[in-house]
Amino acid sequence: MSDATLDPGTPASGTAAPASRTDAPTSGTDADARGNGTDTDARGNGTDTDARGTGTDADATGTSGQPSAGQPSARTAGQDGLDPGDFSVQIADQVQSFIVATTEVAKGDEPDSAVPFLLLEVSQLLLAGGRLGAHEDILPDERYEPDLGAEPDFDDLRERLAELLDPVDVYSEVFDPYEPRKAPVAHRLSDDLADVVTDLRHGMDHYRAGRTTEALWWWQFSYFSNWGPTASAALRALQSLVSHVRLDQPLEELDGLDTDQDLGEEEELAEEAGKVMAEEILGPLGLRTGR
Repeated sequence: MSDATLDPGTPASGTAAPASRTDAPTSGTDADARGNGTDTDARGNGTDTDARGTGTDADATGTSGQPSAGQPSARTAGQDGLDPGDFSVQIADQVQSFIVATTEVAKGDEPDSAVPFLLLEVSQLLLAGGRLGAHEDILPDERYEPDLGAEPDFDDLRERLAELLDPVDVYSEVFDPYEPRKAPVAHRLSDDLADVVTDLRHGMDHYRAGRTTEALWWWQFSYFSNWGPTASAALRALQSLVSHVRLDQPLEELDGLDTDQDLGEEEELAEEAGKVMAEEILGPLGLRTGR
């Protein structure tokens, strides 16, 4: 069965990104979150609503809380009469699977299988992210986000992952592939994975409390704004590691690569790219450039 029959609504191509929670004006008028200077909501429907589009006054401070500590537990198929084919149930199951699996891997009981197992889990999570990204904008039922209590502490998860993945924890990544000649920056797999868990756990607490639409809104919005790009970058790094091993191509010495290291200026990258193009294009034509 395809997602088209499972997902409520129709995937919206070319629609606006999911609305943020704030309705802070960007000019001296009562503007909405898109800064269009009119007293409309973020979807431009001409009503006096905020970016969540629910028709009541909202705050402009963003989310009001983080999930409480403790092990999350998604409502799975067969529980509370939920349909296993329901879109929200499937997304919640994939989210829960990633949170539990990443926590288990971080324990370090099977270090040799940590990287391929993380590759599998991140890949499966991004399938859920792709479905959320292709879905039309999900709007929450309430203007204010319910308070979820004290913030959980994921520093322990982050530190255990860093220890487990050393010395391949740090990798280089281009932040936005559509920004021309953008220099790569250093990332940490341990930071990325812990950040993704933090975002997903926030939505899971809403889901466990019965606020399904709130959870879906949060997962979709944070997929575009944070955990989607972060998980995608981590996936490329994990896939590269597995490829090096399976193709018997040892990694070169990392030479102390760290997240505070400058990996190159844009001008240097452009110059190197020009040299490569000259060799590949002008060389076969019998032309040579001066050096």
